[in-house]
Amino acid sequence: MTALRPERESGTAGDQGSSYGRPYGDSGAFGGGRQDHHSSEPAGRPVDDETVALRIPEPPPRRSAEEPTGGRAARRKAAKRRHGRRGAPRGASVDSESPEEPRAPLSRVEARRQARARKPGAAVIASRAIGEVFITTGVLMLLFVTYQLWWTNVRAHAQADKAASNLQDDWANGKRNPGTFEPGQGFALLHIPDLDVVVPIAEGINSKKVLDRGMVGHYAEDGLKTAMPDAKTGNFGLAGHRNTHGEPFRYINKLKPGAPIVVETQDEYFVYKMASILPVTSPSNVSVLDPVPKQSGFKGPGRYITLTTCTPEFTSKYRMIVWGKMVEERPRSKGKPDALVS
Repeated sequence: MTALRPERESGTAGDQGSSYGRPYGDSGAFGGGRQDHHSSEPAGRPVDDETVALRIPEPPPRRSAEEPTGGRAARRKAAKRRHGRRGAPRGASVDSESPEEPRAPLSRVEARRQARARKPGAAVIASRAIGEVFITTGVLMLLFVTYQLWWTNVRAHAQADKAASNLQDDWANGKRNPGTFEPGQGFALLHIPDLDVVVPIAEGINSKKVLDRGMVGHYAEDGLKTAMPDAKTGNFGLAGHRNTHGEPFRYINKLKPGAPIVVETQDEYFVYKMASILPVTSPSNVSVLDPVPKQSGFKGPGRYITLTTCTPEFTSKYRMIVWGKMVEERPRSKGKPDALVS
């Protein structure tokens, strides 16, 4: 069927009338008449297909299997299944689909602002400095402990062994003792068999010259001068480290009454038996070095030996005292005493 068309306004009345009187087959009615110069429609206007002929209607578009057929809730669920929660298809990468665009160069102000933002604050710098101080302090303390507990013993043992070897070489070569000794000069060997201790005895109790070199020192200074082993009566006083620097007296607290203590000189062996122990006393208690030491249990003059060291271990707050009494004086020509043989 055809749509209604408005009458043409151009042309004369005769023309209008004659156009309605023409048959349909005439070119002036439809196709040819539309090209007339009296027509009001433009010459290039396309023919309206809907007004020309019948046509078969197009079939409705097929609905996708994934497209929801229900209400709004069903459509949302279907969209989530297709695109995920954030709207992007599953397995799709945003970066792969949209390449990163090159950034424009920053201005000086923006660059400085970003540099200041990246710079750590005062609190961060202070915490880092404190942490470094703690770490450095810990490392230094560890090195100091290693030096005190290990290296000082290694060095002192080497120095004491060398001093003992030199002393024995002098005795073997017939070099006589002068009778009096210089500070730091070795003149005897101390044996404590129960503790497996063999250490040289040197004159004086100076730390650098004697005690820190792993040796035992003889109290020979004015005010603390004690007798020598060959004296007829008196107290032979010795001092030694309990910890570090060779620690020759570390375990003297384990000596039992009757344990042998031997002093070896160039000509003789002096054998003492452990008599008593004073576990703790003040460093100023010099009466322990008296010819008849107080608190030792000795009642009268005799030939005694006194060993002194620090206590508790790894401190020098107090002193520990061990006393012994001479039981044998044996010339070297008769060989070693039983305490050194068995």
